[in-house]
Amino acid sequence: MRVVFMGSPEFSVPVLEALIGAGHDVVCVYCQPPRPAGRGKKDRPTPVQARAEALGLPVRHPVSLKAAAEQAEFAALGADVAVVVAYGLILPQAVLDAPAQGCLNIHASLLPRWRGAAPIHRAIMAGDAQTGVCIMQMEAGLDTGPVLLREAIAIGEEETTGGLHDRLSALGADLIVRALAQLDGLEPQAQPAEGVTYAAKIDKAEAAIDWTRPAEEVSRQIRGLSPFPGAWTLHGDERVKLLGARVVASEGKAGEALDDAFTIACGAGAVQVTRAQRAGKGVQDAEVFLRGHPIPKGARLGG
Repeated sequence: MRVVFMGSPEFSVPVLEALIGAGHDVVCVYCQPPRPAGRGKKDRPTPVQARAEALGLPVRHPVSLKAAAEQAEFAALGADVAVVVAYGLILPQAVLDAPAQGCLNIHASLLPRWRGAAPIHRAIMAGDAQTGVCIMQMEAGLDTGPVLLREAIAIGEEETTGGLHDRLSALGADLIVRALAQLDGLEPQAQPAEGVTYAAKIDKAEAAIDWTRPAEEVSRQIRGLSPFPGAWTLHGDERVKLLGARVVASEGKAGEALDDAFTIACGAGAVQVTRAQRAGKGVQDAEVFLRGHPIPKGARLGG
């Protein structure tokens, strides 16, 4: 099929590679424009742009698709279908209508649960037992279109957003290839009106850990915000990011280290931190972290 691919972050790259691997003709790749990044604040292309250029594919990165000229250029590609995954721009109706078989979105949740910007983070932070990927026909509403294909996976007890991100990216790549192979035979299923939730964009203000909350909630916060933006706490005057955790059967005063192995008491229960990071340092497994930055039994974390 003649495919226009629209995506920007690392999550989208395996999908682009899968489309090429399946023999589809990717006639153009759309992504977000390069933006300043790093210490030098030089413009850096998105992961999708970098991979598309390495594959020799034409790339466009308009700041908007609202202009008639941009819409005409899109329509002139004569695509059979557009595949959209974490693109980052609103698609006007003229763009949605241009491909012969419309625009298909790969969404990393089991719709209608977790429509919106941060479905992977929110699924973990809410304590969902499972999530998945939906292939959805796009329409004007936010993730409201009918679903062509879906597949669920379980969320591990110690899984982080980073790990789940990679699994869902691979699943999305597999699912879209399967969907395109049987597109004419798929029956679109309208999303039910019940069970709608919205995955609001992650706010950095959500990252400060309140140790008076139950251990299950603290663990989900740590895992859901790992690797970015990273849940954090204070040890003395130093801010420490906690990037992996498990719930353990122990009790104590909220924010107190219960042993020398990074077990921290919560309002109810306790968590054992498995990965952490000091400011300006790399991420480390807890055992390595504690060798350079001990948190002894009886130490207090938090403000």
